[in-house]
Amino acid sequence: MCQKAIYPGTFDPVTYGHVDVIERALAIFPDLIVAIADSPQKGPLFSAAERLEMLKEATKQFTGLEIKIFDGLAVDFARKNKAKVIVRGLRMVSDFEYEFQMALTNRKIAADLETIFLMPSENYSYISSKLLKEAAGLGADLSSFLPPYIENKLKRRLKK
Repeated sequence: MCQKAIYPGTFDPVTYGHVDVIERALAIFPDLIVAIADSPQKGPLFSAAERLEMLKEATKQFTGLEIKIFDGLAVDFARKNKAKVIVRGLRMVSDFEYEFQMALTNRKIAADLETIFLMPSENYSYISSKLLKEAAGLGADLSSFLPPYIENKLKRRLKK
């Protein structure tokens, strides 16, 4: 009963929490696509190509993983890639309301797709890319939250 799944997100930048959800999803879905949303309206710090490169570096230890950039609706991307499941990470209860609304909207648009929620390890459950960008701008040590390569890229970008 192996099914293909997608894990869509902005990943600006990818954190250990994202990597943890990817690892959990791969334990369930050996064919996983991490789908990087190319959504300039969100004002990402890194381009989609940069986020792709960072995700490849952060997940190089995994097999059965593809990383692709998409624009438009995640449900359209899932169908185009013959995925039947959308994986979403839930950090805190505060994420649930938004994620639940999105899952129900996606179900209305694409009833043939399912959404599953995965929780990261409690060590990463409070990490958000937005918070880490703010902390990096103030010079914080982010080694507990980001792979070293990504921490360095983030700090270099924020110095510009």
